[in-house]
Amino acid sequence: MYQRISGSHPEEDDGMDELSRRKMLAAGGTLGALGALGVATPAHAGALWTWSPKGSVAGAGKGADPRGVWDEEADRIVADIIESGHTAAVNRELRKWTKNGQPLSGALPAELRRFMERARRMPSWADEGKLDTATDFNEKRGLYLGVTYGFASGMMSTVIPREARAVYYSKGGADMRDRITKTAKLGYDIGTSNAYRDEGEMIVTCVKTRLAHAGVRHLLPQSPHWSKVADEEIPISQADMMVTWHSLPTTVMQNLKKWKVPIPDDESAAFLHSWQLCAYMLGIKEEYIPNSWAEADSQAAQVLTPILAPTPEGVKLADMLLNLGTIVPGGPLRYVTKPILGALTRYVLGDEIAGWLKIPREPFWDAVFDTAWEPFIAVREGLLSLEDAPGVLQKVYWAFDEILRLGALLVLSGGDLPISIQIPDANNPDYPDGGR
Repeated sequence: MYQRISGSHPEEDDGMDELSRRKMLAAGGTLGALGALGVATPAHAGALWTWSPKGSVAGAGKGADPRGVWDEEADRIVADIIESGHTAAVNRELRKWTKNGQPLSGALPAELRRFMERARRMPSWADEGKLDTATDFNEKRGLYLGVTYGFASGMMSTVIPREARAVYYSKGGADMRDRITKTAKLGYDIGTSNAYRDEGEMIVTCVKTRLAHAGVRHLLPQSPHWSKVADEEIPISQADMMVTWHSLPTTVMQNLKKWKVPIPDDESAAFLHSWQLCAYMLGIKEEYIPNSWAEADSQAAQVLTPILAPTPEGVKLADMLLNLGTIVPGGPLRYVTKPILGALTRYVLGDEIAGWLKIPREPFWDAVFDTAWEPFIAVREGLLSLEDAPGVLQKVYWAFDEILRLGALLVLSGGDLPISIQIPDANNPDYPDGGR
């Protein structure tokens, strides 16, 4: 069964300590009448937040610039855990929670457990019928989704400056295999048939990611390396989260349309719904979550497309990602070589971004994707649409896709399952004066 509560988020805590208030004011105090963060990047400095909350799942809202909004309650609770030295103990208890409907450990701090009990509940607008339809969509389109999650969304993250810097200088930047594994788990979990049900894991992944984000927000401003290059005082704002969100479902759907994948309207809406729920469970306020693909495209045009740019950190991260096949020597991904991954990245994201990331041209593989990818999709779609045995073929394709997706997770994790997302206790240790 799905758990439900009203669609509103927990009220902001009036008892927020003065230090936390000062941190929020330090980042947001320069908003002024324009409501925009005072940042160094020209693209941000001249960009006003104009997207209307009328286009959101809430249908209304304050219209506040999301660059000055974070996740107040989670941030305060997690900061207290880190500062009190209880991070390791809390992570041990969090590791026990693996299924959505599973009871939380009684050994968790009481305030954190109360927060998680609220955060794990589905909103009132969750639609079981749409989630069932989303499962059908994921089963039929799993291969395309895997490609776009990895090479439209995953590689795009390296040209989202704030995200690239946050990853590079936070703890995740020191172990990219671990970082990639935990990111891949989100895409894997949302594609499962029981993603949001009690026996699924999507809610667990989202809530733990929300706590991890809160940890990064507390720790990263303490890194002089991040502070030297960052154009924000606190990372992972609501705007930053929406930028990352658009690099996933919005970008995926745009690519599926570009590749002429025929998608029924109900499946398209259901796929969006599954990701709207993901945004909610990650702690994104309802007034920022688009209520349709048209609104998603409109918001992405304002917050995602204009900010894409290369950074030294992003170039290094991209190179790490392109070396994915050698992360586990002898693993099944060893056949997916760096030239193939680079060519696929160029095909999906285009020459400009490939140039930013210093991805060399691969005459053979570039030509393969340019000439063969869309015909491959057309053939596959033709098989899926055969009237004599569509169900059988769809299940066979889904089984192959599922094996590939799970196999990738096994390779990335080194066989260490279940994968556990944790609250960080330090920044990237390769920069020790910014750690703890």
